[in-house]
Amino acid sequence: MAMWQIWLVGLGAALALMTVTWVASVIQRDASLVDRVWGLAFVVVTWTYALAAPDPTPRTWLAVALVSVWGLRLSIYITWRNWGEGEDKRYRAMRDKRPDSFVPRSLVTIFWLQGVLAWLISVPLLAAAAASSPPSLTWLDALAVVVWLVGFVFEAGGDWQLQRFLADPSNRGKVMDRGLWRTTRHPNYFGDTVVWWSYFLLGLATGAWWGVAGSALMTFLIVKVSGVALTDKNMTAGGSSREGYDEYFRRTNAFIPGPRKDA
Repeated sequence: MAMWQIWLVGLGAALALMTVTWVASVIQRDASLVDRVWGLAFVVVTWTYALAAPDPTPRTWLAVALVSVWGLRLSIYITWRNWGEGEDKRYRAMRDKRPDSFVPRSLVTIFWLQGVLAWLISVPLLAAAAASSPPSLTWLDALAVVVWLVGFVFEAGGDWQLQRFLADPSNRGKVMDRGLWRTTRHPNYFGDTVVWWSYFLLGLATGAWWGVAGSALMTFLIVKVSGVALTDKNMTAGGSSREGYDEYFRRTNAFIPGPRKDA
């Protein structure tokens, strides 16, 4: 099976997962289920590439392992964080705007759209999981693991620190400005981005420089669309109610970690 054929099989797997999730969302009247399977989509797609690969290599299973740990953690975390919260306000607004046609439209505009995005972003994983050359791991693979570890610590560590902070009633209405959150306003999004550049390095180890497109697309979405930009907009719209947020916003790097600015 040629590489482009394996890629198309991955598209089928992503759309199948999203279709099943859409059915569940119709039953539960909760389109935000799509957010819970975002990480899982990459796990499914990467396993599809690996199982379809004609000659799997150690890099194939390294990619599968790294993506599985990252994707499953993300899906489990989002499911746990949103449990019992109901439908996200973004999807609720879409449902309220055109309630009669929301269900069929959501299959295309929410679920299949995210499936296609996951498939496009997965390009470096296609190379890492399905390419048969070089047959052995290289220094680029080792560098990819180091970069992945840095990203995973920021992403998972940032989520863990924030949830511990929010779970303490004494912190209600306050700003999380400790630990990783002292170095960047978005350690989780920074970490997610770094993880995706580690996948580019895995693909690059096979000579697939074109995998840069997937990592670049994910970076754009995180920074400009659904991550940093959206969170900052929600936090600053009308002024944040959290004590000290304006100072935190002014003194703390938006994305790349660094020392705090002088007041």
